[in-house]
Parts: sequence; C-alpha cells; structure tokens
Amino acid sequence: MFEIISYETEDKICPVGDFLNTLEPKLLAKTMKTIDLLEENGNKLRKPYSEYIEDGIFELRVIQALNIIRILYFFVVGKKAILTNGFVKKTQKTPKSEIKITKKCKTDYERRYGHEKI
Repeated sequence: MFEIISYETEDKICPVGDFLNTLEPKLLAKTMKTIDLLEENGNKLRKPYSEYIEDGIFELRVIQALNIIRILYFFVVGKKAILTNGFVKKTQKTPKSEIKITKKCKTDYERRYGHEKI
C-alpha cells in the first residue's frame, strides 16, 4: 500500500483538494476510486488509470461520461504519492501550465521535506 498525500503549500493551500471540491458527486466518487487504485498499486498502476508525463510526474486518468479528469502527482521515498493539482481535460495534450504547477509543487515539497526525496 502507498500513502496518498495531498500537497499543501506552506500557507496550507491544497490545490488538489480545492479541485476535488468542485466535482459533482458521481465524478468525485469515480475519482476517489481511482485514487484508491493508486493507493493499492502505487508505481505499478498503469493505463488506463495512470500515465507517466515527464520529470517524475504522473497523471491519474478518470473518465466518467463526457468528463475527462486528470490529477497530477509524483512519488517520494517511503511509498508515498503526492497529489498536487487536478483539472478537467479539454485538449488532447496535458496543458503545460498544469505540468508547470506540479513541477513547482514538487520542487517545493523536496525543499521542505528533502530527506524524503527520491
């Protein structure tokens, strides 16, 4: 089992939590089931549920009816997955702006918890 952690800024802002709070109940339920799969399978989770993006960043993939949700995350030592941000996917490629947010969160997390760095 992997520990799932929602990234928080030093000001206690949780981007992925804020995103999850915007989802309608059925979509939230399916997203939470996919997060449970990540908890159970960790870095062994693959398509259609997870895909590697770049620089140690992965995306959780959720499709429910016409909604396509992505939650970006990375792993740290100790079987931990850090969920950073989520978005409704509207284009074929993952937006660079979302990847940039995750990279910033990853850098911040590693700065604050460097002893857990991969």
